[in-house]
Amino acid sequence: MSHRGEDEFGTVSAPETVRIERVLPGPVERVWEYLTDSEKRGKWLAAGEMELRVGGRVELRFFHSGLSHEPVPERYAVMREGHVHTGRVTRCEPPYLLAYTWAEQTGAPSEVTFELSARGEEVVLVLTHRRLATRADRVSVASGWDAHLGILEDVLTGRAPRGFWSTHARREAEYEERLPRD
Repeated sequence: MSHRGEDEFGTVSAPETVRIERVLPGPVERVWEYLTDSEKRGKWLAAGEMELRVGGRVELRFFHSGLSHEPVPERYAVMREGHVHTGRVTRCEPPYLLAYTWAEQTGAPSEVTFELSARGEEVVLVLTHRRLATRADRVSVASGWDAHLGILEDVLTGRAPRGFWSTHARREAEYEERLPRD
C-alpha cells in the first residue's frame, strides 16, 4: 500500500540543513498535540517531558521497536533497548512553531524546527533540521525524519503504522542518491 508521503522527499534547503514538508490531517491544534504531548509523541517519534517555553528542557526517549514492531537492524543494535536525546526549547509559539536543540548530550547539538499552518482541513508541517555538519548526518537525519513523519501520518489518519526500520532503510538508500555531495 502506498502512503501519500512516500513520493515526497526532503531537500537540503541551505548548507547543513534538511527540510521536509508534509500535509497532514488537521486541525493544527491536533498536530501540535502530537508534537508536544509525551504520550502522543511517543506513538510516532519519542516520548518524554517537554517544557513548552524558551529555555525549557526537552527529553526524547526513543524506543523504535515500539513504533511499528519491526526488529532493530544489527547496525542499530545500540538502540534495541531505546536511547535518550536531550535538548532545550529555542522557540515556542503554540500551536504554530516549535524549535529545540537536538542531542545536546553528544557535543555540538543540531536544531529541529516544526512549523504548522492550516490549509483548509489539512495542516502543512514543515520540519527543518539545522547544523548537520556532514553529508552522512544529512542523509541519516533525512531518512529518520522521513520514517518518523510517515508514522505520524499513519497515526493521524488511523492506519496501522508502517514499518519504521524498513522505511528508514529504503529512504536512506534514496537519500544517498538524491542529496547533494559535499
